[in-house]
Amino acid sequence: MSAWAVFVVAAVVAGYALVSARAAAWAVSGPMIFVATGTALGEPGLGLVSPAHDVEPVRALLEAALALVLFTDAAGVHSRELRRDDFLPVRLLGIGLPLTIGLGWLAAWPLLPGLGVWGLALVGTILAPTDAALGQPAITDRRVPALVRQGLNVESGLNDGLCVPFFVLFLAAAGQEAGRAGTPGAGEVVVRALLLSTVCGIGLGLPAGWALVRSRRRGWAAGEWRQLLPAMVAFASFAAAAALEGSGFIAAWVAGLAYGNAVRRHPTERGTPDPECELTERLGALLAMLSFFAFGALLLAPALSELTWRMAVYAVLSLTVIRGLPVALSLARSGLRPPTVAYVAWFGPRGLASIVLGLLVLEERIPGTEQVSAVVALTVTISVYAHGVSAGVLAGRYGRWYRAAAARTPGLREDAPASSDGTGIALRG
Repeated sequence: MSAWAVFVVAAVVAGYALVSARAAAWAVSGPMIFVATGTALGEPGLGLVSPAHDVEPVRALLEAALALVLFTDAAGVHSRELRRDDFLPVRLLGIGLPLTIGLGWLAAWPLLPGLGVWGLALVGTILAPTDAALGQPAITDRRVPALVRQGLNVESGLNDGLCVPFFVLFLAAAGQEAGRAGTPGAGEVVVRALLLSTVCGIGLGLPAGWALVRSRRRGWAAGEWRQLLPAMVAFASFAAAAALEGSGFIAAWVAGLAYGNAVRRHPTERGTPDPECELTERLGALLAMLSFFAFGALLLAPALSELTWRMAVYAVLSLTVIRGLPVALSLARSGLRPPTVAYVAWFGPRGLASIVLGLLVLEERIPGTEQVSAVVALTVTISVYAHGVSAGVLAGRYGRWYRAAAARTPGLREDAPASSDGTGIALRG
């Protein structure tokens, strides 16, 4: 990446930081600005970022961002939030997510010709996880009931980690389908990518959490050094799993679950499960923000020449029907009103996880990778702008409906108490 590209990125970030509050009032989000800037920096724009020279550093950036986000999102989820069988995230994750992957797979069949069975499955899986940061006002606006804010937040925090095992299995199957030499079989993938990665995550996350609690009690570690621990645990888990040819993302996600569980049993004097995660959350947010520049320059810009009307149709379906129908089915007989179901269904933006998984598929060079990359790039781009523009407006409208409905109907299902305020997971962008 050229020095001028770094200068432009730094200048744009600094400029947006100075007007971010005003930009939010104008429904202009950071990712919207950063994707547009990245596209201009790439080819056939200014050509300051080149796929031929900058893919490796950008891949490292994207992987680091997703590893930190997976870790902190998982560490921030309370286990009690997932124990009630009628609770919103349980339905969205346990029913809605598998249905979304399956429906995305089926819808890709007629619209993305040339992809094999497992390539189609990859498309459905890559575009299943959501990214709450792209519709931030939708889950931070206090006019929206806490049950809905928390449900969307927890869903976004966990569904990317839950999608990675499917992605790993489907990617291996696609490689075998294409007859690629050296592609691991299903059994080897299960052992390395799933079992060994899980062991790495638990083996590093749990002891790290215990050690932090004991160190903090005894006053052994200075506060600024404690802030570094979660990030190092995330990176160590990722690296250990990668060294064993497993999935670093699964390891980082599991490590976050284990770490958060260990620390949360001993809450700090500040009333939060682990204030040391704040620096890791900020670092993950910064890397995620920079990832949108890289997305525009290296994925979106080249994909523009590959786009077809079939891809456009699939991208729109992915953000509407493929998301909305599974959400409606998963919330059937939940007691939630239609406006709530529609609100939850719309705010399923696609972001960082889809970008990283799409890049990994592109590098595997299985048949149809350019097509997969193009449809992922188009879907994420539409999501960045559609959800960024609509988040504040729809949050306000839904909040007004909720207040009126709650006044008319005491005991509204949306009034059910939530175990947290719905903003426990760090928001990115």
